[in-house]
Amino acid sequence: MIGLVATTKAGRVHADRLAELWPDAKLFAGPASAALPEAWAECDGVVAFLSVGATVRLLAPHLGDKHTDPGVVCVDEAGRWAVAVLGAHGGGANTLATRVSEVLGTTPVLTTATDAVGVGALDQLGLVVEGDYAGVTRAMLDGDVVTLAQDQPWPLPPLAASRVPYEALIAPGIVVTDRLIEPADGIAVVRPRSLVLGIGSSRGAPAAQIDQLIAEVLADNRLSPASVGAVATVDAKADEVGLLEVCASHGWQLSPYPAELLAQVTVPNPSEVVRRAVGTPSVSEASALVHAGAGATLVAYKRTSPMATVAVARRAPRGRLTLVGLGPGARDLLSPRAAAALTSSAFIVGLDQYVAQVRDLIRPGTTVLESGLGQEEERARTAVDLAREGHAVALIGSGDAGVYAMASPALEMADDSFDVVGVPGITAALAAASLLGAPLGHDHAAISLSDLHTPWPAIERRVRAAAEGDFVVTFYNPRSRGRNHQLTDALELLRAHRPTTTPVGLVRDASRPAERVILTTLSDVRPDDVDMLTVVVVGSSQTVEVAGRMVTPRGYRWS
Repeated sequence: MIGLVATTKAGRVHADRLAELWPDAKLFAGPASAALPEAWAECDGVVAFLSVGATVRLLAPHLGDKHTDPGVVCVDEAGRWAVAVLGAHGGGANTLATRVSEVLGTTPVLTTATDAVGVGALDQLGLVVEGDYAGVTRAMLDGDVVTLAQDQPWPLPPLAASRVPYEALIAPGIVVTDRLIEPADGIAVVRPRSLVLGIGSSRGAPAAQIDQLIAEVLADNRLSPASVGAVATVDAKADEVGLLEVCASHGWQLSPYPAELLAQVTVPNPSEVVRRAVGTPSVSEASALVHAGAGATLVAYKRTSPMATVAVARRAPRGRLTLVGLGPGARDLLSPRAAAALTSSAFIVGLDQYVAQVRDLIRPGTTVLESGLGQEEERARTAVDLAREGHAVALIGSGDAGVYAMASPALEMADDSFDVVGVPGITAALAAASLLGAPLGHDHAAISLSDLHTPWPAIERRVRAAAEGDFVVTFYNPRSRGRNHQLTDALELLRAHRPTTTPVGLVRDASRPAERVILTTLSDVRPDDVDMLTVVVVGSSQTVEVAGRMVTPRGYRWS
């Protein structure tokens, strides 16, 4: 819940606006001396339409710990600034300030150093971080050489650190591990949620006994409790009170599985006694492996107490491939989701000229792998291989990644060993259409005239079909130095099926500084005005020119 505190008329106007649009918002009325502490005690975040000084003085007696205190954002009377005052990271005030600004049009002021300079913060990974993470963060901010070692690759965002083998880790450094280690001075330890506890128990097993067994198994196998991400068991134990109490006390999710499924898992320590009791020869080892998924390994075999059994499986790293469409080139046409993907991916793979467009958005610590034209297959393979290894990877391209771009070759090579996220972008056809008017108001087709991957006879058939179907046609890759006849031939096919007065739009470098727009007709269009940076839009028989714009009516008028 987000608390909204306002004491002036102007502040209440802004607060009412947020309350109207945010279902998780609650207005706190009355004098600030009472309303602000009340919101602080009750809410996960607070937006105060008060001065920073007044807010700090009123909340000072209530401050506790930065990891548990709610985030507080102050908005000035004129609605110009949204300042993260308290709990910028731990309390989510930076995110809240951005959220306020999206509604009120304020400028978010993010007061933590890592956000100010774009350096990834260790305490924003969503993972437990132990050791000297403050000192390591300071070193990253100062531009010092920071080393990073991982037991296994994990899909982390970029960190301003150099990846090294575990044995080469030196301070200041970051180690990502689920093993129990003694952090040395200048070393931060990041705990991935890589461990799954498999637990079986007798009916009525006390929580204390289960908890004690878990602690012993983890300690004896040198595994960190902070890396436990889930608990698995058999269906028959889904309502076991002691087990539920243990999970609740640690914030672990309990996932029960059918005995029939667990019985299919090969384990090192099966038991006929367990099979007779619950229908599977293994509960702890089998359920841990099932929940941990493909590639999981047992890192702690079953251990038994009088009323419980515990085993531990380690998940295989599951990488993430984000397919990012950057849009037509203008920065304001780059979606916020695409920008976020760039800052959350440790590896960025792309064509050199597209990387150049967004280089200022790439965070320190990101590994950028760029290459030139004609190396699309190599880029796709590189991105897929990195994701398969467990990394967070963004494969970037112009327009939309799924339209004549990198999504297709990458996904042809992909398997189900990593996650895939698609981030849509504004395509060249849409960018061109917006400049021409409304040429795509009815059915339309996009056809690439490049015969590099498609034989020209196949392209001819598609153009002829679009002509006969009276589609508006957008031609991608229309003409290059080595390909001169394709556009001429395609236009001739269209002339056989629609009036020579049909509007034709040529848009070069849509949304970029060299943007050029030509509106002509099917009889007057000049192929010499077209190159590989041009999109050609040919209207249907229904398309008309209105006040210098191409318009295809939504209602079809048969002639």
